[in-house]
Amino acid sequence: MTRRKFLATSTAAALTTTQAFPQARKPNIIFILADDLGYGDLGCYGQKRIDTANIDRLAAEGMRFTDCYAGSTVCAPSRSCLMTGQHTGHTRVRGNASPTLGRVPLRPEDTTVAEVLKRAGYRTGLFGKWGVGEANTTGRPTEKGFDEFFGYLNQTHAHSYYPDHLWDKDEQVFLPGNLAGGKREYSHDLIAERALEFVRNSKGQPFFLYLALTIPHANNEAGRFLGDGMEVPDYGPYAAENWPTTEKGFAAMVTRMDRDIGRLMALLKELNLDNDTVVLFSSDNGPHREGGHDPEFFGSRGGLRGIKRDLYEGGIRVPTLARWPGRIAPGQVSSQAWAFWDVLPTAAEIAGVAPPAGIDGISMLPALLGKPQKDHEYFYWEFFEGGFHQAVRMGDWKAVRHGVQGPVELYNLKEDLAETRDLAREQGGVVRRMEEILRTARSESKEFPIPQGRS
Repeated sequence: MTRRKFLATSTAAALTTTQAFPQARKPNIIFILADDLGYGDLGCYGQKRIDTANIDRLAAEGMRFTDCYAGSTVCAPSRSCLMTGQHTGHTRVRGNASPTLGRVPLRPEDTTVAEVLKRAGYRTGLFGKWGVGEANTTGRPTEKGFDEFFGYLNQTHAHSYYPDHLWDKDEQVFLPGNLAGGKREYSHDLIAERALEFVRNSKGQPFFLYLALTIPHANNEAGRFLGDGMEVPDYGPYAAENWPTTEKGFAAMVTRMDRDIGRLMALLKELNLDNDTVVLFSSDNGPHREGGHDPEFFGSRGGLRGIKRDLYEGGIRVPTLARWPGRIAPGQVSSQAWAFWDVLPTAAEIAGVAPPAGIDGISMLPALLGKPQKDHEYFYWEFFEGGFHQAVRMGDWKAVRHGVQGPVELYNLKEDLAETRDLAREQGGVVRRMEEILRTARSESKEFPIPQGRS
């Protein structure tokens, strides 16, 4: 049953004092996930025109990864990989929607990061976009380990930054300022405030905050009908720029996200939680070409090939930062390759508990702490929109295949990061190994069957 309540857009005054925590306290874990933010959209990855000073400070005070990968090249499966520790050849949700069943929820047996941490004594909160379970299904956030949830259950609803309702745990909360066509309550601002409130209310015990922001995703429907899907209350510092309005909006969205990450970091210091908190930042996939936005305008691909919905590097390699004062040395740049399915075992090791069996991830805590790190033998992705597509990274080699019977393209990422030279004809032995991985790295899924007759 839904209920109506008025949402206040301001939070209670922040607490200014707190007692020191005992040494046995487990570290807080914050995972901040941007939506459709490209490899080149941050200053610390080479962006020159968009202000991301607070996010760049995370890199300066911690570790910047050059070779981190999203779970997929679109929203829902990427988040499924993040939550379950499984790649798209094994995770439950392998696409935004099943061709026969529509949106697919996580099952009771699909253990999430939140469930692992909740059992370890953490208070858990999700604020933003979920994407792997609707209301009244086994995949809704409150069934998958989250004590608190506020935001959107699915990616289509999340297109609108001025929705008529959001979800608060299992109940719809209507936004009076957005009813009857109004645009007074900006969802990102409401989500950011609730995340800050969660941190204030959790200061007495270890917490896991999953801040799954919707910025800078476009409102696709507004883009189709109005030509500009970059919904933002104002253009901020870019109002006077001689740019298309869509690009002003995109930049303003990114900087608005940066502002609120700065507020979150300031709150950690205010509450004396800074040294007790691991902060990870990433994006769910590569940059988009939606809502009228041109990913070339700001160089969002960062020199990589492809964008969202591609399995080339531009679609899956994402900006990723880690900060943990006193544990992660500042100013580091790491080429350690890892992916979203590594987050669950990493969080489990930080919390001092064992990860569930049967996952694909490896704990990356040693890499974070500057210690010897076990590597993956390979990374695997599959994608179902417009046919069936697969990709594998093994060391410096990257294979991409379109269609079950399609030829394997092969690239050497060390020598050709932009994936411009297909070396398949020259490297038959490597291709055969890649073909074996493409065949064996996955399990069949009745919800996401390989399209028949597609090549």
